[in-house]
Amino acid sequence: MIRTEALDRLPVRTAVPALRHALDDRGVAVLCAPPGTGKTTLVPLALAGLTGEGPVRRVLVAEPRRIAARAAARRMAWLLGERPGERVGFTVRGERVVGRGTVVEVVTTGVLLQRLQRDQELSGVDAVIIDECHERHLDADTVAAFLLDVRETIRPDLRLVAASATTDAEGWARLLGDAPVIEAEGVSYPVEVLWAPPPRPVKPPHGGGASPGRAQPRAWGRVDPALLTHVAATVRRALAEREGDVLCFLPGVGEIGRVAGQLAGVDAEVLQVHGRAPAAVQDAVLAGSSGVRRVVLATSVAESSLTVPGVRVVVDSGLAREPRTDHARGLSALTTVRASQAAGRQRAGRAGREAPGTVYRCWDQAEDGRLARFPAPEIKVADLAAFALQAACWGDPDASSLALLDPPPAGAMGAAREVLGAIGAVDGGGRVTGRGVRMSRLGLHPRLARALLDGAREAGARRAAEVVALLSEEPPREYGDDLAAALRTARRGQDGYAGRWKQEVRRLSGQVEGAGSGSGSGEGRSDDAVIGLVAALAFPERVARARGDGAFLMASGTGAELREGSPLRRSPWLAVAVADRPAHAASARVRLAAVLDEDTALAAAGHLRVRGEEVRWVDGEVVARSVDRLGAVELAVRPLKQPDPELVRGALVEGLRLEGLGLLRWSRETEQLRSRLAFLHRVLGAPWPDVSDGALLAAPDAWLEPELSRARRRSDLGRIDAGQALRRLLPWVTGEAARLDELAPERIEVPSGSRIRVEYDGEQPVLAVKLQELFGLAETPRVAGVPVLVHLLSPAGRPAAVTADLASFWREGYRAVRAELRGRYPKHPWPEDPATVPATRYTTARLKRS
Repeated sequence: MIRTEALDRLPVRTAVPALRHALDDRGVAVLCAPPGTGKTTLVPLALAGLTGEGPVRRVLVAEPRRIAARAAARRMAWLLGERPGERVGFTVRGERVVGRGTVVEVVTTGVLLQRLQRDQELSGVDAVIIDECHERHLDADTVAAFLLDVRETIRPDLRLVAASATTDAEGWARLLGDAPVIEAEGVSYPVEVLWAPPPRPVKPPHGGGASPGRAQPRAWGRVDPALLTHVAATVRRALAEREGDVLCFLPGVGEIGRVAGQLAGVDAEVLQVHGRAPAAVQDAVLAGSSGVRRVVLATSVAESSLTVPGVRVVVDSGLAREPRTDHARGLSALTTVRASQAAGRQRAGRAGREAPGTVYRCWDQAEDGRLARFPAPEIKVADLAAFALQAACWGDPDASSLALLDPPPAGAMGAAREVLGAIGAVDGGGRVTGRGVRMSRLGLHPRLARALLDGAREAGARRAAEVVALLSEEPPREYGDDLAAALRTARRGQDGYAGRWKQEVRRLSGQVEGAGSGSGSGEGRSDDAVIGLVAALAFPERVARARGDGAFLMASGTGAELREGSPLRRSPWLAVAVADRPAHAASARVRLAAVLDEDTALAAAGHLRVRGEEVRWVDGEVVARSVDRLGAVELAVRPLKQPDPELVRGALVEGLRLEGLGLLRWSRETEQLRSRLAFLHRVLGAPWPDVSDGALLAAPDAWLEPELSRARRRSDLGRIDAGQALRRLLPWVTGEAARLDELAPERIEVPSGSRIRVEYDGEQPVLAVKLQELFGLAETPRVAGVPVLVHLLSPAGRPAAVTADLASFWREGYRAVRAELRGRYPKHPWPEDPATVPATRYTTARLKRS
């Protein structure tokens, strides 16, 4: 029996008529409704005609998380007085609860992507609701792009709703073709904000665990323990100061476990909610309190996708997890970051859903304004290999025709295509292969799909599936860092992780066997060998060889280290599954890996093997070797007696770029010539050459030949006369080279007859000359039309004055200099009017004698 009273209490019901009208008129709409208004539960039932209004239509609801999909389906079924699987059902990875009469089906965005790839028309579906689209998950953005493509090409009748918990819907409205925006008012109670920063400064969040290609990478806990202790203390404070249940937001499963441990003994039931929590625990939290006060420790899944009854207080740690990818090192991770202002508002709102509430924010109020307004769109920061494969399967390999709020970064797409090409998922033109299609349908990241298919062929479907399931959702930390030991623990385990792992193993092995992929028996291979093989197939760039004392070098070129006491420290080779690289650290830390032998490493990462001659500049000298390497790992090396001259030349140029032009032979005259040429290039431009380090190193052919091609080692560079080389750059063809001494003379003759060197090192040429040698000179000397900066010296050669205008100096500055110096140097002439006496290098007595 329909629970009409409960449906009538949902505020979104007032927006349903406008939403129906928009869909009837345009076929698309954006629905903005705060959490708790019923947008996830009432709207699908209303659009499906299950609340007694309108025709019955089949509706798909796409949720970003499995826990939210299950919860939404159960809530809608309850509102209809039914059980899930009747008119309302759900499908998540590994679990499908639907029946013949199901009209509303809640699915994860990942499941909907798979369905669209198999059936672009979505046969039998009348409307799709993309829920929580404001969170900007990559799968949700991709689903929206595919659905818009379907509407435009083959299903103009398909209705599409983008449902958001915020009012920032302009972007989605534009994306859907200026779709109408329907806003529903929420019923919210006032929430008091209490700022509760830690009593002492804590280290900022940083870093994250990395394992490229996993659907759910773990962010290893580098949250300052002092902050977690403070959060636990704040929960205790909230229990003492306020009534009702407490909802505490933490960034991840590890932090939830640690705070739960510190809350032992509180007078409340402590529950943990996250994507990996057992279904029974999730149900208990969402069902509400049975009379015992509760503390619910949750990740961001509780921000907007779920309603937790009974909550009157929120404690917000201020932290969140977002994906990040280091394409240069092949490390992907969920990274701990400061939660955005939008997330903070969503979290605080949970305290005011049923009555006035309170939020304790574990940071200073002054910090709040410096937080990011919104979380980063996942497409901007995540590993895009899975997205690129989906786009290729859709027929748009570069995703250029997809309607996306943010285009994928070119660098990330390039890295993704390289991965897909290496595993055979796309061809040279980026088009999907038959193998790539099979990979896309496994519900795995392409790397893990490759490991499953190729591993099954070598070791059997069951054992390959066991390892891949272990990699797709990493085991708890207490399982250890040895992948083989973790597998044995999961096999005999009775905990929640082991249960989910066994369910995933059944799903994956069934898919491989059902597809008839030529699964092998794996006879003759030990478990350890199979585990190492499959892990290496998933992450070939992270095959690593021992350097000694627990240190390894991965094929990607990144160093890696094992913790003290790890059973893997003596292994000659490793297949690294999980690693992180802290900021400023030279090496990554291995978190999960499998023992490997060299033959298996070469088989799994064969595409990274390169044999050839290498001539490089190493430690200040040319080193020529014949090298057999696996990525950055050198397998065999021997010296080359007759290296290719072009490779030698390239190594010498590399040396010049690394150590500088000082490797050549420079005299004082050569340095002066370079300064003169730099001055003329700066003042007159072409054809006078640019002789800066960057310009000279960019075109060594123009001035260092033929000496550079004859050189074989560092000492040969030291014999190259840089002055002779620089003169090759002079504009000989135009005839301007002959004017070098005219335009930028090395020396200038002054009135005394001395020829004084001009220094061109600074912005303005400098002429340093004794003051008496310029008597009678009215105008400042010029070079290339630029007045020199005259440094006037005392008879002892010490600075006395600086001027670029001699005439002005004789009129205004000379008198003060004369007064200061004639007592110190009485033997030298100091006439009152220097313009009327001849210049001299001599003392007064010497002048009289001559």
